[in-house]
Amino acid sequence: MKVVGFAKKRLTRVLILIVFVFVFVVSGMSMSFGMQHYYKVDFSTAIVTASTLNVRAGPGTQYKVVATVKKNEYIRVFAGVGNWYIVQVEGDYVGAVSKQYVKPIYPGINTGSASQSTGNSGGSKAITSDMNVDEQEVFDLINRHRTDSGLAALKSDPEVQRIARIKAKEMVDSNYFSHTSPTYGSPFDMLKKFGVPYKSAGENIAGNSSNSEAVIAWMNSSGHRANILNSSYNYTGIGVVTGSKYGKIYVQMFVGR
Repeated sequence: MKVVGFAKKRLTRVLILIVFVFVFVVSGMSMSFGMQHYYKVDFSTAIVTASTLNVRAGPGTQYKVVATVKKNEYIRVFAGVGNWYIVQVEGDYVGAVSKQYVKPIYPGINTGSASQSTGNSGGSKAITSDMNVDEQEVFDLINRHRTDSGLAALKSDPEVQRIARIKAKEMVDSNYFSHTSPTYGSPFDMLKKFGVPYKSAGENIAGNSSNSEAVIAWMNSSGHRANILNSSYNYTGIGVVTGSKYGKIYVQMFVGR
């Protein structure tokens, strides 16, 4: 009887061990399966297409809403999981949004609607010869946001363009970050000194390492956004110069005539 009792105890222990190993293996498989859902995306910025978009704590409607974003706002995209994107929005909230309500932005590609309003009769993307690659990308992103908001695209003014670049270079060379130049004064003083006529004017500046992220920062700031979406402005100049602790300095000047 003792032998039988020992055998039963041993058999019970073996069965418990088998169950434990089985549960462990299944759990490991579930974790691996979950990780396989995440995939890389070939873009880092997207624009919201829904009137209001919920940012959730996880990739599904069962997760609570941690933030909301409005139509035409830019969001930063880190990865995809199923039909959801893992994103960062204003306020440094990180969460998940349904991919059907956002549109990826590929620099230099998804800018057709903005360029069509620049007077390019061919209907293709307008290339402004006096802009470098960075300036052209910012110009296209800004105009895309204006046209998506029902406003006319800004036109590039060669002299305002030159002034914006001078200001950006001075900010890098003189290591300052301000709307007031130690050489030329305020943006309005600077335009006057260079003989640029205007009825209204404004300026946005930024320090960033990414063109799209610089535009996101502007669009998420009420003052900068107001300049970009100001219907009284019809001309612009954009200066982007590499340097400074930020990576690049951005200056956009707006002129209304």
